[in-house]
Amino acid sequence: MSVSPTETRPPLPGEPAPWFQAASAANPRFAFSSVAGRYTLLAFVGPADGQPAAAADRAMQALRAEGLLDDANRCAFLLTLGPPAPGGPQDRIPGLRVLADAAGATYRAYGLLRPDPAGAEPLIGLAAFLLDPLLRVIAAAPLERIGELATLLRQLPPPHLHAGQETPAPVLLLPRVFELELCRRFIDLYARTGGDDSGTMVERDGRTVGIIDYSHKRRFDCVIEDADLQATIRARVARRLVPEIRKAFQFEVTRIERYIIACYDAATGGHFAAHRDNTTPGTAHRRFAVTINLNDDFDGGDRGFRNWPAPLPAAGGRRSGLLLLPAARGDAGDARHPLRRAALPLRRRRGADPRGEPRLARTGAPRRGCRAGLASGKATPRNAPP
Repeated sequence: MSVSPTETRPPLPGEPAPWFQAASAANPRFAFSSVAGRYTLLAFVGPADGQPAAAADRAMQALRAEGLLDDANRCAFLLTLGPPAPGGPQDRIPGLRVLADAAGATYRAYGLLRPDPAGAEPLIGLAAFLLDPLLRVIAAAPLERIGELATLLRQLPPPHLHAGQETPAPVLLLPRVFELELCRRFIDLYARTGGDDSGTMVERDGRTVGIIDYSHKRRFDCVIEDADLQATIRARVARRLVPEIRKAFQFEVTRIERYIIACYDAATGGHFAAHRDNTTPGTAHRRFAVTINLNDDFDGGDRGFRNWPAPLPAAGGRRSGLLLLPAARGDAGDARHPLRRAALPLRRRRGADPRGEPRLARTGAPRRGCRAGLASGKATPRNAPP
């Protein structure tokens, strides 16, 4: 295994643990960022068929048998170096998962794989990190002292109190973005045209492609193609939303990426599981997501954020209210009754826009180039048949 020189050091307490992707038994590109929201023991155990890996596996299985590793509040990962081994550690769900760092990229990112000054085999560090629900380091230790981290883990408060109090998500709640008449206009448009299955974007062979996965997302979208209605949306966003984004986040929005009415339908189990909106090359430009409720005769549809466990009600309120999420991952809870919702993915762009999209009207100081995308949402009426 060739290793390029690096001065990367392991992350220290208070520092964020580097995010990475590695192969698991079920997912060749498991995203470590998805485990936020609980305490995590991350152990770098070396080759899968080595004695350190076997010893760490036994220690984690003991913690799991104790009930300490339950996935809801605490979990553990063993990260092996090189390919998986048939007799090596295996997933024990809930609580314990094994990831394989085939090329050593994650070991290098954590400062645990370095070239030997004498030119011999690379130097491999074996270590363990205890991470908080934001995936920041609480403590670190050599792998053989992982028991000390387990002792500390037993003493920690519930994940939602890891900062000493409940910490709200960094969101902007804003009422009165759309008039009620405009909300009804969106609802009527969806009733006339219906919606199509809404997928999610994934990376395949370096390209961003859309897929349909009902276990992850169940939603129906209708594209708003009427130019006058698009202009109406831009006017409201420019005068009512853009100034508040500038105040709260010092971010200048100039364009809308897309115009969509989206339906989370209770009859079909409408939901959107934990996700981020900018994790593929084709969506990396996005910085915010916005939802606007179009109706208030629904139950469910609450949003949760694993990084910030304090719950938020659906879109932070009811009809015409807005919830803006700054590049944060969210869960759109199951829509148990009617839910109509509007959402905006916002993105930054500098220079000329090759697609020639209309700009939002200026409402104040000049702003840097970026984009906003609008989507809206709906779910079945409360008196609809099952």
